[in-house]
Amino acid sequence: MAKAKVEIIDAIRRTANKLQNGSQYMWGHMGSCNCGNLAQEVTHRTKAEIHAYAMQGHGDWNEQLNDYCETSAMPIDLIIFDLLTAGFSIEDLKNLEKLSDKDILMRLPTEKRYLHHNVREDVIVYLQEWANMLEEQLLETIKLPDFLQETALTHA
Repeated sequence: MAKAKVEIIDAIRRTANKLQNGSQYMWGHMGSCNCGNLAQEVTHRTKAEIHAYAMQGHGDWNEQLNDYCETSAMPIDLIIFDLLTAGFSIEDLKNLEKLSDKDILMRLPTEKRYLHHNVREDVIVYLQEWANMLEEQLLETIKLPDFLQETALTHA
């Protein structure tokens, strides 16, 4: 699972917000699909650049993630490397492309758990819940100094 850190949460939320505000979405386009939109936010590359890099390899994001090699000279591997360096995992990206992370899906109301990987609104729901989950994990790691906890308790 992606590291629960501010930069990751921010990239996921920015991706969801851009999609919600009409950013181009096309599941069959490597630069405008689920992973492509996140890659735009993390790498600051355009959808056209990401797509062109991916077209030098073969298959969709899932297949290219399976073929990833950090020492490869394939341009898509540079994009994947940037995503991994930012704190995402190969599994995160595969799950994003198919909207399939069980931990994220189980957080959704039962009637919302059956997301379609190629529907913009479902991608937005998935991204928002993923960011919420990581944010909660991050908040759990923050320990307030004892004197702040005591002050908060006396004012409650």
